[in-house]
Amino acid sequence: MGQGLLVAGTTSDAGKSVVTTGICRALSRRGLTVAPFKAQNMSNNSMVTVDPVTGVGSEIGRAQWIQAVAARATPEPAMNPVLLKPGSDRTSHVVVMGAPAGRLEAGEFAGGRKHLADAAFAALDDLRSRFDVVVCEGAGSAAEINLRAHDYVNMGLARHGDMPTILVGDIDRGGVFASMYGTLALLDADDQALIRGFVINKFRGDVGLLRPGLDALGGLTGRPVLGVLPWQRDLWLDSEDSLALTSRPAHDGAGVLTVAVVMLPRISNFTDVDALCLEPDVRVRFVDDPRALAGADAVILPGTRATLADLAWLRSRGLDVALLDHARRGGAILGICGGFQMLGAVIDDPDGVEGVAGASARGLGLLDVRTVFAREKALRLPTGSALGVPASGYEIHHGRITVGSGEEFLGGARAGSVFGTMWHGSLEGDALRAAWLREVAGSTDREVRTGAVSFPAERETRLELLADLVEEHLDVDHLLGMLTDRPELPTLTGILT
Repeated sequence: MGQGLLVAGTTSDAGKSVVTTGICRALSRRGLTVAPFKAQNMSNNSMVTVDPVTGVGSEIGRAQWIQAVAARATPEPAMNPVLLKPGSDRTSHVVVMGAPAGRLEAGEFAGGRKHLADAAFAALDDLRSRFDVVVCEGAGSAAEINLRAHDYVNMGLARHGDMPTILVGDIDRGGVFASMYGTLALLDADDQALIRGFVINKFRGDVGLLRPGLDALGGLTGRPVLGVLPWQRDLWLDSEDSLALTSRPAHDGAGVLTVAVVMLPRISNFTDVDALCLEPDVRVRFVDDPRALAGADAVILPGTRATLADLAWLRSRGLDVALLDHARRGGAILGICGGFQMLGAVIDDPDGVEGVAGASARGLGLLDVRTVFAREKALRLPTGSALGVPASGYEIHHGRITVGSGEEFLGGARAGSVFGTMWHGSLEGDALRAAWLREVAGSTDREVRTGAVSFPAERETRLELLADLVEEHLDVDHLLGMLTDRPELPTLTGILT
C-alpha cells in the first residue's frame, strides 16, 4: 500500500493547489510514482479524461488534471472522485467518479453526503494501492468545525487514511502565525495528532526576519515550519476557480491586439484564454460592462455552467447590444461552448437540465444555430482542423447543437468574423491560436507576431519552476520521512479539548 500525504490549509486560496502541484513534481523527480488527489472539488473549471480501453469520457477538476501532469501520471477520475459544479448560489451539479450524479442542495452539504464520502474514500484507497505516494489536497480550511462531523475532504480524509498532514498558510493575507496556531488548536486531539508541520506561502522579503516567529510557532506547537515559499509573480498555473481572473498579472505593454473576455457570473473553463494571456502581442482584459468592449479587437464569450441564466444577465447589462454593435463593425467574436450557444438563434431546455423544464430563450442571432439541452452530458477529446491547421480540444456539455447555414468551425460554426465552437482548450494549440490571431489581425489591417510562445512548453517550464521552488525552500527530505515516521506530538489546549 502506498503512502498518503494531506496538504491542508488555514483558509481557502492559501496555496494548497500550488503546494500540492509542486510536491507532486518534486517527488516524481525522485523516481517515485505519484498521484494527486482531491476528495471533493467545487469548481466549474474542469477537464475531460478518456479511458484508453473503453473510450468512455470522464470529468475531473482542472487543478487535479494539471497536478497529474506535474506528477507525470495519467489523469483519471479517481484523482477527483467528487466534483461539485455550482449552478446557482444554493445548488450544485454533482459529478462522481467522472460521471454526472444529480444535484446537491445547500442544505444537504452537512449531512447528506455519505455516499460521496464513500466514493472518495474508495478512490483514495484504490490510488494508494497503485502508486508509491498519493498527495492529497484539502478544501477550504482544515478547521471548518461546523462541518467536521461529516467531513471527508480535510481531517476526515486524513483520519480515514491515517495520513500525515501539513498546514499551508498565506502570509500575504497577514496573521499567518495566529491562523496556523488557531487552526491547530480548534482541532480535536486525534486530528491534531496528524498535523505534522507548517508551510508558509507567498512570502516577500528577507526570510531571516521571520525566524523568531518560525521558532516560536515550532516551540508552541511542537511542530516544525517545513518551509517558507516565496511570492512568485510568474508562477502561472491552470487555476481552480475564478479568483485567479482578478489576480492574473497584466501585460506590461499596450499590446497589438486587445481581447475582451466577458466575465459571465457562472463562467466555466476560463483557462480557455490562458494561452492568449501569454502572447506578447495580445492584451487580455476581463470585462462585465458594455463600455469596456470599446476598443476591443476581439471579444470572447466563454463557457458557463448556466447558459440561460447568464444569457439573461448579459441582456440585463446591455452586453447583448454591445456585442451586436461589435459584430456589426466587423469585430471578431469567439463563443466557446455556452458562449457559442448564446450566439445562436435559440436555446431550449425541455428537461430542465439547467433549471426549469421547458425553459427557452432567444440567442443573439449572430450564428444560425439552435441548441437543445439533453440529459446526457457529452465528454470527448475531439481532434480535427480549422483555419488550415490541426486543432484539438475537449468537450463538456449538455447542449446539442444544430447548425443551419455557415462554415463549420471546431464542432461549431463560423459566419464572417463571428466564430463559435463546442471545443474548450482549442486555443492551447499553438498552430490554431496563431491562425485565429492572424484572422483577427487581418480584420484590423495590423500584423501580429505568432509562434513566439509555445503554450505546452510554458506550462512545463512553470511546473519545473514550481518544483525548483519546493526543492529549494521546503524540506522535502523531512516531508518524505513523515510518511513513515509517526512520533508522539503534543496536543494544544484549545476550544474543543
